[in-house]
Amino acid sequence: MKIGTDAVLLGSWVKTYGVRSVLDIGTGTGVIALMIAQKCGAEIDAIEIDADSAEEAKYNVSQSPWSERVHVQNISLQDFVKIHDGKYDLIVSNPPYFVDSLPSSEAGRTAARHTIHLTFEELISCTVKLLSKEGKFYVILPVKEGEQFVEIALKHGLHLRRLMRVRSSPGKADKRWLMQFGFTKKDQISDSALVMENDPQVRHSYTAEYKELTKDYYLQF
Repeated sequence: MKIGTDAVLLGSWVKTYGVRSVLDIGTGTGVIALMIAQKCGAEIDAIEIDADSAEEAKYNVSQSPWSERVHVQNISLQDFVKIHDGKYDLIVSNPPYFVDSLPSSEAGRTAARHTIHLTFEELISCTVKLLSKEGKFYVILPVKEGEQFVEIALKHGLHLRRLMRVRSSPGKADKRWLMQFGFTKKDQISDSALVMENDPQVRHSYTAEYKELTKDYYLQF
């Protein structure tokens, strides 16, 4: 699996101040777990249902400076929640979101991109069990799916607290929603926007805001 822009956006946007324990749900290559390890000293559990991806994540972690703090497991979230006793200060997920589209013929891509193995309802209900009282839950989704996710989360007692609307270029509609949830409702949601590129006709014409957000992770733009 390739490292996608969604993962880079989410890993960059997550705030880790005071965080001691992290769970990365659906870690894939392990990129988000490693990004979080780079910015804080927390212990990080990273779970992945696909065996090949889990092995790739384990290798990537083993080659990093944070191999002692990042722990990859080949396990589904549904099984993990049955065996884990503790609570996490921070839970993060770049979840599957294709609900109605045709599944890919490639099994790994199907698991990564479709909600067949992990529905929004399951993701949220398991997160509620694993998140500490003051903990934060971060996720990235397309807009339509993001709206659905907010509604389901609220039914389970998770409130949207921060929202960043990501647009590919000026004048374009929102492409992704970066969202932070918590058990405590805020009087006012922190609502911001990020434009990724100045000109859609010019490849990699990244905005200053996008460069500032991701500068700690890209070697060059």
